[in-house]
Amino acid sequence: MTYLLPCSASALSSGIPLNNWQSSREEVLARFAAISSDKEPPLVLLVEDDRSTRTLLRELMEQEGYRVAEAEDGEAGIEAYVRLSPNIVLLDAIMPIMDGFACCSQLQKLPGSAQTPVLMITALEDAESVDRAFDVGATDYVTKPIHWPVLRQRVKRLIQQSQLCEKLEAAIQELQSLACRDGLTQLANRRLFDETLECEWWRMMCQSAPLSMIMCDVDFFKLYNDTFGHQAGDSCLKRVAMALKSALKRSGDFVARYGGEEFAVILPNTDAACAVRIAYQIRLRIRDLQIPHPKSKVSQYVTLSLGAATIVPSPETAPENLIAGADTALYWAKHQGRNLCCTQTL
Repeated sequence: MTYLLPCSASALSSGIPLNNWQSSREEVLARFAAISSDKEPPLVLLVEDDRSTRTLLRELMEQEGYRVAEAEDGEAGIEAYVRLSPNIVLLDAIMPIMDGFACCSQLQKLPGSAQTPVLMITALEDAESVDRAFDVGATDYVTKPIHWPVLRQRVKRLIQQSQLCEKLEAAIQELQSLACRDGLTQLANRRLFDETLECEWWRMMCQSAPLSMIMCDVDFFKLYNDTFGHQAGDSCLKRVAMALKSALKRSGDFVARYGGEEFAVILPNTDAACAVRIAYQIRLRIRDLQIPHPKSKVSQYVTLSLGAATIVPSPETAPENLIAGADTALYWAKHQGRNLCCTQTL
């Protein structure tokens, strides 16, 4: 058992800033709001070989407030789709070079096509043609001669459904993100910590590489809450969380709120000596915050006790061994007076 006392140490070499998946709630909600705002009118892509029909369709769509792009055959339609990412495609079935059926089939293979409705327009009314249109991915089907009031309503409905699906998907992604994030600090939560540790454990086992963990506990945090109140305590934890993130420079390093005033750091491909240096950097970041803590028994500012453990994962060991080692090291850091780090190699 060794102890890291408050003394100088060489700084870690710089690396890739740690962004992780721990982007702020405000950033995620801002992206969702941008999707929901629908600032620009929907873009309609007309793929029709007959010029007069294209002109009539353009006029009708523009009267409804849509933006309109045109293509005169299937190949040009695919090129326009890739370039413009329209909100809906109005597609003629019978065209030269590439007909609407082949074009629709190709569109379904493009990224993002699942949310883009395709409305097939054709003079073909037989059951085989209708079935074929839906088989290749058409969302809906209207026949010529076009009944304009019906077409107008179908386009409106399909666009609304597509936009609703897009917003719903964004909301689901946001909920999934929130489910893995601590609501107060915006760090990863215990659930994501457990999943990440399991993943890194097996990855390091395959590579026969060391895996380190640092458990961090805010010293005398109950006294801090008793002195300043729980709102100030929450603010303190947020600042500590930000400092922890800023202390980790490598893209694979991971930090989570483990529970209460305790945080956990997972360090893949990291030996014991490197883990100690990172722990020292964490202590420096917390010290530099200079959060007043007059009731602390070790400093006038908020400090951390840290426990670091290192192991090379093997079939005979388990992630729980690393957690237990870091917990034991943290216990000794507290027992030896706090505001320091103890280490353990397993």
